Amino acid sequence: MLTITQALHDQIVAHARADHPDEACGVVAGPEGSDRPERFIPMLNAARSPTFYEFDSGDLLKLYRDLDDRDEVPVIIYHSHTATEAYPSRTDISYANEPGAHYVLVSTADTDDAGPFQFRSFRIVDGVVTEEDVRVVEAY
Repeated sequence: MLTITQALHDQIVAHARADHPDEACGVVAGPEGSDRPERFIPMLNAARSPTFYEFDSGDLLKLYRDLDDRDEVPVIIYHSHTATEAYPSRTDISYANEPGAHYVLVSTADTDDAGPFQFRSFRIVDGVVTEEDVRVVEAY
């Protein structure tokens, strides 16, 4: 189960909506070994695409150096889907290389009130996708 604060949940959603119609992406870091998301880190979608996201390689290198310096890990790796449900695509699954992370997908397909808003979390390990419950709390 992913437990996340309302504030972090809202930051992820706001980033996804702000970048629409392009996919948004980012990380929420937390102390190593804690599985507790704490620090919101929005990233630039280098692909600038409504159907694909890609972290800039330079930004990604800086991110991992910063995480190492702070004894943090990427607890959540998130991105948005702009026209489809919040479920990992084949490409998402093939790029999932953090077996300990929660992969959060936000669907912004509801931006024009066309459908239900979705905020979902998955574990992706060795190509196997497992959806998990999300519990939103005021504080840890």
